[in-house]
Amino acid sequence: ALAPGCGWVLPGLQQRLAVPAVLSPATARPYAAAAKTAKKDAKRPRQEKVKEKPPPRRRLLMSKPVDDVYLTWLYRRPSYELEQAVGMLKEFQELDFTHPKQFVYINVFLDMALQKKKKVDPFSSSVALPHRFTDEVNKVLVFTENEQEAEVAREHGAAIVGGVELIKWILEDEIQADFYVAVPAIMPKLIPLRNKLKRKYPSTHRKSLGSDIPQMLRFFRECLEYAVEDENIIKTRIARLDMPAEHIIANLKTIIHDICTFKPSNFDPIVQRLVIRSSTSEGLLLNLDGILPQVEKVEEKEEENAVDEDEQKPASQESVST
Repeated sequence: ALAPGCGWVLPGLQQRLAVPAVLSPATARPYAAAAKTAKKDAKRPRQEKVKEKPPPRRRLLMSKPVDDVYLTWLYRRPSYELEQAVGMLKEFQELDFTHPKQFVYINVFLDMALQKKKKVDPFSSSVALPHRFTDEVNKVLVFTENEQEAEVAREHGAAIVGGVELIKWILEDEIQADFYVAVPAIMPKLIPLRNKLKRKYPSTHRKSLGSDIPQMLRFFRECLEYAVEDENIIKTRIARLDMPAEHIIANLKTIIHDICTFKPSNFDPIVQRLVIRSSTSEGLLLNLDGILPQVEKVEEKEEENAVDEDEQKPASQESVST
C-alpha cells in the first residue's frame, strides 16, 4: 500500500504499478491458450481412430424359426406360393370374423433400371381381367361427329358422346370421364386436349382410338386401371376374397403379365417383389416362380437355328451330288 504521509512506496508495488492497465487474454491467462491447443491435439487422434474403425457387421438373418414365438427381425421374411397365400388369406378372414367380400390387393415393387443410367418411365395401363369382381362401371366419353356412330355409342353404354363442342367443357373441367375414346376422323380437331388429357388422350397404343366403338366401350367400361406410384410401386386391387382361389390367381397373373410388357425381355424382370393381402390381413410375400411370364432368350433361339441349318446343309449337298 501507498504511504502518502511518509512519502515512500513499497519496492514490489512499484513494479506492479508499471504494468499497463489493459492486458491481452493470452498474456493475462497463458494457461487458457495452452489448454485449448491440448484439447485440439487430444481430439485429432480420436477422430482418426473413429475413421479407421470399420463399420459394424450386420448380423445374418436366420431362415426359419424353430419356436412359435420369435423375434421377427432376426429372421428372413418368409415367402409363399401363390396358391398357399390365397388359402391363408381366406383362413385369416374366417379366424378374424371379418367381412368375407373384402377386396384383395397386391403391392408390386418394380426394378425400373435399364442400361447405364436409363430407367423405365413411370407408366399406367388398363387391363381386362378374366373374372370381374365388382359391379362398378367406368365412365367413358366418346368423341365422334357422325350421328350413326354417336347412336351406337349411346346404345353400348357411353356416358358422354359429342364432338368439338366438348373441348371447351373439358378444358374448363366442366366435363370429366375415366376414359376418353375417339374415332380417327375427329383426331385432328382434338389436338388442344393433348396437354390436358395427357395419358388419357386417345391413341392406338392404348386401344382408345379406332373405328370399333362397341369393342372400345366394352373394354374401357369394365377394365382395371393401374399406375406406378413413388417411381417404382404399383398398388391395386385384383379380386374379392370370397371368389374362388382359381379366379383370384388368374386375375393376379393377368395383371403381372401386363406389367412385364413395359420392360424389354433382355433385361432383368421388372417385377422385383410381390405382396398380396386383403383389406384386413397382413401382407404375404409371394414366391415369383410360376407367376412371371416365361421369356425365351433370343440368343438361345439363334443358336438352335444355327445348329438346325448346319444339320440341314450336308443333307442338301448329298441331294445335289446325287
